[in-house]
Amino acid sequence: MVARYFVSPHGGRRAYPDITSALAAAAGRGRAALVEIAPGRYEEALTVRGDVQLAALGDPGSVVVSRPRGAVLDALGSVRVHGLVLIGRDADVVGCHAGTLTLEHSDIRAYNGVSVHARPNTSVTLRDSVILHGRALFSGSEGLVERCRFTDATDNAIAVIEGARVSVRDSWIGGSMIHGVRVSGARAQVTGCELTGTGKAAFMADAQAELIVTDCAIDAVHTEAIMFIEQSRGSVDRTRVTDAQHGIAVASGADPVVRNCVFTACRDTGINVQTSGRGRFEDCEVHAAGNVGVFSTKGGAPEVHGCRISGGNVGIAVTDAARGRFTRVEIGDLTSVALRVWDEARAVFEHVRVERCPSGLETRGNGGTTADVTDAVFHDFGMSAVEALGQSRVTLKGVVAKRGPLGFGVGEDAQLFAYDCEVEAVSSGGVVGFGKARLVAKNLTVTGSEAFGLYGTGSARLDVVNGEFVDCAAGGAYFDDTCGGRMVDCSVTGPQGVAVQNNGRVDLVALRTSLPVVEQTPRSAESPPTIVNHYEGPVFNAPVHGAQLAWNNTNAIQQQTNEDGSHT
Repeated sequence: MVARYFVSPHGGRRAYPDITSALAAAAGRGRAALVEIAPGRYEEALTVRGDVQLAALGDPGSVVVSRPRGAVLDALGSVRVHGLVLIGRDADVVGCHAGTLTLEHSDIRAYNGVSVHARPNTSVTLRDSVILHGRALFSGSEGLVERCRFTDATDNAIAVIEGARVSVRDSWIGGSMIHGVRVSGARAQVTGCELTGTGKAAFMADAQAELIVTDCAIDAVHTEAIMFIEQSRGSVDRTRVTDAQHGIAVASGADPVVRNCVFTACRDTGINVQTSGRGRFEDCEVHAAGNVGVFSTKGGAPEVHGCRISGGNVGIAVTDAARGRFTRVEIGDLTSVALRVWDEARAVFEHVRVERCPSGLETRGNGGTTADVTDAVFHDFGMSAVEALGQSRVTLKGVVAKRGPLGFGVGEDAQLFAYDCEVEAVSSGGVVGFGKARLVAKNLTVTGSEAFGLYGTGSARLDVVNGEFVDCAAGGAYFDDTCGGRMVDCSVTGPQGVAVQNNGRVDLVALRTSLPVVEQTPRSAESPPTIVNHYEGPVFNAPVHGAQLAWNNTNAIQQQTNEDGSHT
């Protein structure tokens, strides 16, 4: 049977004048106790032992327990607190040292301290409560947070560390100076929560932590909305992020699974993976990212499946020796390139659709920079569907480019391999090779180019087997400068123009066409220097610079400028 104790600062029949005296009486009897507290302000430090419930009588907030400095409530046993306002400074306002502690409908305010501290091997539940300024710290403990409100924490709002295991449900966290929820070497599961205005990442997982986030909303955070680092794991499902610097960041070996999330109006990147970070991202959306929708850099290696990217600047960028595999990706309405692979990065793109972007794919870097694109469609692009530069290597399989200036371009020392690809309705050309680039194409079709179907210039090498060039206004193929290569088993059809304008350096094998072929005499790679011999002229026995010579003049003036500036 529970023993009841009544506390009132105004006295009364069988009333205790303060909470401490009621707790002392309850401890003396050694039974489960209910301490009911009348409205008022109590300046006490409470130590609660055993099976005890502290309950406020009256409206919420009517019972205030406070101290100018130091702890307000220390729990050791099975302790429940209902409806109290607990205020402290420079210490743990509420500490659970042993056993279990439940705080319901309570208000905990910590100034320059911790609001609630669950110490190792304890269990603390926060329910329907408000935590102001301080944080809830779970260290090696169990915890449950339900329907709570954390406001203006001067540190992390909730910290889960040193092997603790905590669930946070249906709570609101706002204005934290550091993180909303930090999980370090521990496990936390967060469901149905809202986080806003945090100074750093709203969610942070570090030191091999496990963080599970489900059905949450994050907005107006100063840095990352969600961050996994230091080999942390976990998952993020059905979570929406708005107005963060980075929607989600993964680094230093972390490897989360992210599904069905939306990242909107992120100021820099939507998804950011770097420094050996990994992660699997499924069926996510990135809208209006300020810089890059999905960014893999400095050794990052994400897998992205079913992602939709719209608005913003760059769609997917893989740079600085990073990797990435991207499948079933849809990208549209960007202000820059849809797919970017730079500087020793390696990327694989499968089943990709890009529309209404200035450029489709661009690659640049040394020979370790590669992009493999399979079963992709680029349409309504502003400049080119594919552009390979530097020494990069691009392989296209089953790629279609429709409606834009240039289909595929390869330049400088880059290499482009195109198999079973199509280019339709382009204004500046179907496929172009320039510089010292190399193009290898098999089963290439170019239809409806307003210029040439195939164009080579510089010293590029173009090898095309079984190509079809249909209705290309200026000609099927044009080879300029010292460009070389082959056209084998190709056909050129159309009502006008030439089939091939050849510079004499490209082998035409089994060409099928009814249009004329124009052959030109090959030009030498370098014109020989012009040598002019002047006889009966002056003889120079040393190098001469800036000389002017004249013949058959009646009068001549000779002047020499010496190294010291003098004239003779």
